[in-house]
Amino acid sequence: MLKVVLIVFALQFLLELPDKTMIAMIYMGTRARPLNVFIGGAVAFTVHMGIAVAAGGLLTLLPQTPKEIVIALLFLAGAYYLLFVPEKEEEEEGEKDAQAEHPGKRWREMATAFSVIFIGEFGDLTQIQAANLTVKYHDVTNGSLAVFIGSSLALIAISFLGAFGGKALVRILPMAKIRKIGGVVFLGMGVYTVLQIFHVFH
Repeated sequence: MLKVVLIVFALQFLLELPDKTMIAMIYMGTRARPLNVFIGGAVAFTVHMGIAVAAGGLLTLLPQTPKEIVIALLFLAGAYYLLFVPEKEEEEEGEKDAQAEHPGKRWREMATAFSVIFIGEFGDLTQIQAANLTVKYHDVTNGSLAVFIGSSLALIAISFLGAFGGKALVRILPMAKIRKIGGVVFLGMGVYTVLQIFHVFH
């Protein structure tokens, strides 16, 4: 179970780090109290991962080959997103989402962060991949729980980084490079799953 948690954490962290919601967290963290932004964002991300894992549980009911096709397509979609969607576009979307709300006092700041992330993450790739990973690891003991924990921890870490040190992080780590690395990882997993469908490894 721990192995699955670590794999899922790494994948979801790579996927979310250069995403628009990370940019929204950075933007909100510079305009409101970082702790409030972190709490609101972390709760929203965790709720989304619960929804995604539940949806993934339904996908596990598919027969084996269609299930593997879904897994492969979703990994390849993740690769496409990371390799071909410009980082500048994600930055603009993230700032636009964050500007739609106006932080005020403590509870309002937390509610603002929650609503921005909760709305922004619906149908987002990290949510889709959480469902996908639930399908992939459903045969592992407590696989769904491992995916939920790994995904939630990854996104909570993103919330923390964005709220407390996002501006500094962006200066140290070029997000465009992170996108490319993540894209190659997801492409590799997609290709590997396609090869499994054709029984290349059997």
